[in-house]
Amino acid sequence: MTRTIVASATREIIIGFDQPFCVIGERINPTGRKKLAAEMIAGNFETVIKDALQQAACGATMLDVNAGVTSVNPNETEPGLLVQTLEIVQGLVDLPLSIDSSVTAAIEAALKVAKGRPLVNSVTGEEEKLEAILPLVKKYNVPVVAISNDETGISMDPDVRFAVAKKIVQRCADFGIPAHDVVVDPLVMPIGALGDAGRQVFALLRRLREELKVNTTCGLSNISFGLPHRHGINAAFIPMVIGAGMTSAIMNPVRPQEMEAVRGANVLNGTDENCTNWIRTYKDYKPAEGGQAVAAPTAVNAPGEGGGNGNGGRRRGGREARMARG
Repeated sequence: MTRTIVASATREIIIGFDQPFCVIGERINPTGRKKLAAEMIAGNFETVIKDALQQAACGATMLDVNAGVTSVNPNETEPGLLVQTLEIVQGLVDLPLSIDSSVTAAIEAALKVAKGRPLVNSVTGEEEKLEAILPLVKKYNVPVVAISNDETGISMDPDVRFAVAKKIVQRCADFGIPAHDVVVDPLVMPIGALGDAGRQVFALLRRLREELKVNTTCGLSNISFGLPHRHGINAAFIPMVIGAGMTSAIMNPVRPQEMEAVRGANVLNGTDENCTNWIRTYKDYKPAEGGQAVAAPTAVNAPGEGGGNGNGGRRRGGREARMARG
C-alpha cells in the first residue's frame, strides 16, 4: 500500500489509500489576497499567524505555505520571505508543512530551515523544472507534488495529463525518488467551463491509483470556479474524489461544510475507525434556528483529526499561474 510520509518536528502524518483524507490548508497564500500580500511585504505577519492557528484549530492535517507576494523579481524577494513565513508557522503549530513556490531558489532556501519532512509543492513535467527541483527533492529526502502539465501547457485531454504524470514519476525514479514520495495533481478543471471535468478527474484518479500506485492531491476549489455557492459544489466534490481514490487536497479547512464532507467521507471510507473522530467532533451537534446546521467546535489537532496515523478560496499561487498559462 502506497504511503507518503510527511512530518513536522514533532508529528508524523501518512498520506495513503488506507488513511484519513489529508487536508492541506490553503490559506497562507498571498496570491489574490492584496491585504495579506501588503502585510507580508511590510513584515507584518498578523494574518499569517491567524490563518495558521485557525486552520489547525479547524482540523487541517497539513498547512501549505506560500510567499509569492509579487511577480517582480521573485528570485530576489521570495526566498527570504518564504523562509521567514515558514519559520513563523512552524513555530506556531505542530503540523507538517507544504513548501509552495514556483521559484527554485525559494524552495531550496525553505528546505534548509524546514523541520521534519515537508512536502515540496511542486514540480511540473517541464524538463527545466524537473532538472531544477528533483535534485533538491532527492538531496533533502522529501516528497513532491507532481503537477500534470508540461511545456505544452495544460491539456484538456485526461489521457495526456496521465501521460505527463507518468513521465514525472519515471523521471523521479531516475533521480532515485520512489513513487510513494510523488503526490500527483491531475489538475481539476472548472466544472462551469468544462462539463465533464468531474468525470475526467474521477477517471484519472482511478488510473493514477491502479496503474501508477501514487497518492494524489488537487486544488480542490478549482472545480467550482465561476459558479455561485461554490462551497456547496466543493462539499459535493469531496466525497466523490475520495471515493475515486484521491488521498489529499489543498483546500480551506475553515469552511465547516467542506470539512464535514471530509469527515463523513472518512467514516464511509472506513478510515475513521469506530467513527471516533466523527463522534468527537459532532457529539454536541445541534441544529440552529431555521434548520441551519451548527457543528460543535473542533478541538485543535485532536487525535485522528485528518492525520494518517491518528491524523474557501480557490487554490492559488504557483499552481494558479501555471493554469493561467495553460
